[in-house]
Amino acid sequence: MTGIEIGVAAIAVLLLLIILGMPIGVAMMVASFGGVAFIRNEIVALRMLGSVANDSLEEYLFAIVPLFVLMGLLVTVSGVGKDTFDLFERLLRRVKAGLGIATVFANAVFASITGISVASASVFSRVAVPEMVRHGYTRRFSTGVVAGSSVLGMLIPPSLLMVVYAVLAEESVGRMFLSGVGPGILLSVLFAVTILIMAYWRPASVFEAEAKLETLPSSSVLEVFRKGAPIVLLVTLVLGGLYGGFLNPTEAGAVGALGALGIALQRRSLNPSKFWSLLVETGQITVSVLFLIVAATFFSRMLAMSGLPAALAGLLIGGTIGPYGFLVLFIALVIVMGCFIDSISIMLILLPIVLPVAEAAGFDKIWFGVMTVVAVEIGLLTPPFGLSVYTIKAAIDDRTLKVGEIFRGSMPFVMAMVVCLIILAIFPEIATWLARL
Repeated sequence: MTGIEIGVAAIAVLLLLIILGMPIGVAMMVASFGGVAFIRNEIVALRMLGSVANDSLEEYLFAIVPLFVLMGLLVTVSGVGKDTFDLFERLLRRVKAGLGIATVFANAVFASITGISVASASVFSRVAVPEMVRHGYTRRFSTGVVAGSSVLGMLIPPSLLMVVYAVLAEESVGRMFLSGVGPGILLSVLFAVTILIMAYWRPASVFEAEAKLETLPSSSVLEVFRKGAPIVLLVTLVLGGLYGGFLNPTEAGAVGALGALGIALQRRSLNPSKFWSLLVETGQITVSVLFLIVAATFFSRMLAMSGLPAALAGLLIGGTIGPYGFLVLFIALVIVMGCFIDSISIMLILLPIVLPVAEAAGFDKIWFGVMTVVAVEIGLLTPPFGLSVYTIKAAIDDRTLKVGEIFRGSMPFVMAMVVCLIILAIFPEIATWLARL
């Protein structure tokens, strides 16, 4: 067998093992080891495995993963998400479907201090959905808004997916964070426009009855300051320090985690047992992410050794479909895979194969990363996998609420994300201008 044939066989084995239920990281390790062993021999495969493990995890940068995960968990337990929603609820009280728009922008702000979509879905399903239903919004719309806006957590910095992409593409984490600002704002605006269109053109899909938002009590200046100060503090510490050049990404994560810990302690929402549980959960998430990165790096090196990515690049770019035909196929494949596999796994499986093709096509790697993240996040809202949808279902714990109802409610926001991808393809500067400063 030639190297290219072995590379194709390794991909087929990987997909087969995943379908059979093997954990994705383990499946990638098995397929990669077998591929290298067939191309060279078992001794080379063992040495490459050790080299990959050392090279992948020795970077100081990887300390960012547990720090941002811990910050997100601390922010979640301290009630900052509810306070963020309360503030936007008051600001948009006079706007038609204002609670839906408040959920979108509150999620956008919450995303800037957590970076985990599932955390946003969990928090706002408990905070925003009951409030919207109480004010006359349909349950389908309420859960759909929360599911849709939760994806902002992986686009607006800091973002765990951006970190994973930066590592695989060998790009700067700081520049990848900056690249998510413009698209994050764009997607937030598109979500808000989607809600307004639904409210004015199809009000029956939004309201069970006319929402009486004017009955919401006014907030005093002191209450607004009390709820808004922690949010402003964390955003200033993390993003201000990072983009102001005072902190590198790892230091920004450490400062953010310390700030989130201070807020949780000040609000007395943390006790020793809960803090220990958060530390354990942080460790579990971090280890799973880092193991997947090691497996993906091994997989990437095996494919490079096989010569498959270079051959694929020549076939696709030099063939009839051209660079943008390749881009459309890639986005479509990501969205389809999102129906079955989680976000990080999709990136770890596909990027080692497509990044060389994207480079050969002349695509900006930062822009390509943003396009990838947006496409991957669509998978959080599409059946049958739809991780954000199942998170909302679990958090609300209402037997009368069907998963299908949440999926249907999130479909308008899937369309908004597709529009976002089209706009980013036409105007790539939205993603790249800030990162290139």
